[in-house]
Amino acid sequence: MAQTYDRFARFYDRAFTPLERFYLASLRQGVLAELPVEGHILEIGAGTGVNFKLYPEGSHAVASEISMQMIAIAKDKTNRIDIVQADAQELPFPANRFDAAFATLVFCSVPDPVRGLSEIRRVLKPGGLLLLIEHVRPDGALGYAFDAISRLTVALADDHFDRRTAENVRAAGFENVIVEKRLGGVLNVIRSRKDGAGSG
Repeated sequence: MAQTYDRFARFYDRAFTPLERFYLASLRQGVLAELPVEGHILEIGAGTGVNFKLYPEGSHAVASEISMQMIAIAKDKTNRIDIVQADAQELPFPANRFDAAFATLVFCSVPDPVRGLSEIRRVLKPGGLLLLIEHVRPDGALGYAFDAISRLTVALADDHFDRRTAENVRAAGFENVIVEKRLGGVLNVIRSRKDGAGSG
């Protein structure tokens, strides 16, 4: 997976510019405004740092990313965020460390998404906030089209268009998962909190 994103790193921002202008930039801004103003926050799959400007000013922030080429670009966008090379499936942080964790368009490409989401749950404090913006398999007939598209996107870029990310969040142990469907269900905004019970 790291090698795939190393190859795409220098083209990544340019490729996403039309979608950012059309929709994603305003969605990111609205959703990430829900992050706590103070406290410790973690971004999973920070990529080239497109979200850095939306981090709360008073927070202590850590950005994790598996691709070193992405990190090299991201470092030019911040001087206040700790950037750590890490696999979402094996986060190098102690349990109960963060007040909030978030990811945008990441869990389509994590090989074992439930394992990655379980790692997020482990490092969140009891009551900690999970925020995700993810493209997913939509309901209805369009879902079958996404199943077919996924065969191509997985082969080209390890990108799964048929993920059911809200189900994976529940499978990772999160309860009270709130799903907001956007663009006909192609995008989901997913919110949850780590239950205080069984917080290890």
